[in-house]
Amino acid sequence: MAKKKAEPCKRPYELGKRLEQSDRKRAAILNAARKHLESSGMVELTMDALARESGVTRQTIHNLFGTKSGVLEALFDQLALDAGMERMRIVMQQPGAESMLSGFVKVFTDFWAKDRILIRRIHGIAAIDPEFGAAVEARNRRRQVAATRIVERIAGEIDASKIDASEINGSEMNKDRQKEKIAALWALTSFEFFDAVAESCGNPHEAAGVVLALAKKALA
Repeated sequence: MAKKKAEPCKRPYELGKRLEQSDRKRAAILNAARKHLESSGMVELTMDALARESGVTRQTIHNLFGTKSGVLEALFDQLALDAGMERMRIVMQQPGAESMLSGFVKVFTDFWAKDRILIRRIHGIAAIDPEFGAAVEARNRRRQVAATRIVERIAGEIDASKIDASEINGSEMNKDRQKEKIAALWALTSFEFFDAVAESCGNPHEAAGVVLALAKKALA
């Protein structure tokens, strides 16, 4: 008796469809969250409202994001990617401290400027929601790590420019001074500082130039 020909396995195809559906649902939920924040802030941003607006169940939102804070964290990640935050990897590989600093400031001022009002609301939520606040703070600490690397690179270039060991020992940037410069660069590239400067200038692009000029002066 002839053996029955085996049917091709459908599991990879079915898995691909499920992943595609999951991506669509995820995008719909994040889009709904963004619209709520832009129109009415945190007040109307409930799990029920997100489920209704995105056409999914509350359980689906829970499965994809866990909590409302998880939705906000994912939205913040999406905003960062849309603003070109992935450029930071290239910036931190620049051979010179000056190009590193300029690229660092540009990446963050571009990010802050692109969705300024929405990011202002997200930071406002972080101030009153401990769980989401911790997620935003973790991102701020990564910016501090990058600022530290830039200041250390500047200190290294200062040392390398000295003629002999006696000049290096007498004039290298000491640790306390480095800490001050790291703190200054971290503060100058924060959203809060950029938002205040943009409000004063009335132009986010002009504010970006101000931030870069101040950062260069602080690290000179």
